[in-house]
Amino acid sequence: MTDIKSIAIVGGTGALGGGLAMACARAGLTVFIGSRDVARAEAAAAEIAESTGAKVVGLDNVACAEAGEIVAITVPSASHVSTLETIADKVAGKIVLDTTVPLVPPKVARVQMPPEGCAANRAAATLGPQVRLVTGFHSVSAQKLRKGEKIDGDVLLFSDDVAARETIVALADRIGLRGIHAGPLANSVAAEALTSVLIGINKRYNIPEGAGIVVTGIRDKAAERA
Repeated sequence: MTDIKSIAIVGGTGALGGGLAMACARAGLTVFIGSRDVARAEAAAAEIAESTGAKVVGLDNVACAEAGEIVAITVPSASHVSTLETIADKVAGKIVLDTTVPLVPPKVARVQMPPEGCAANRAAATLGPQVRLVTGFHSVSAQKLRKGEKIDGDVLLFSDDVAARETIVALADRIGLRGIHAGPLANSVAAEALTSVLIGINKRYNIPEGAGIVVTGIRDKAAERA
């Protein structure tokens, strides 16, 4: 399932959600933007639709999750579990892309994993085996996504479902990024932890657009997908 026609973005009025919505709309996908505040979702959808000419619809998070062919989760760590619990029955059988990083303010530049080990484990436990869970986009620049600027970095993607992971790799490629198969869901802990490291690097070296991850040595995407 690499020919994606629509995406639902739960928490789509935030920085990463808004950037991903804009990038997907530019790529010609129908985009559903979800929020706990429907008015905010509708306003964000109208702005992106006007900018891109794509079909963009604002909904509450539950209706959004039900509407999309695939579903992206772009909510803060603090509301991660509660959000997943509200949409769990709407995403059964779907590919769910969870972008959550377990940041604990105010020390977001320090790695602080949750009791479950990582956000991916937490999502898997909350959603259950009926969901085709993929994690990634942890350190993608929301600012550059929104502006359509070139992002000098790769998107590490994790899933126990290789076909689902391939779908999200294709999505990343479609919106101008480079999706990388980075192994099973258990490996997500590495990218989640590294995001806090990158936040610290951003502060230390004054990188407002955000530092990224580049995997060297990959020349043939077809080969690395095998």
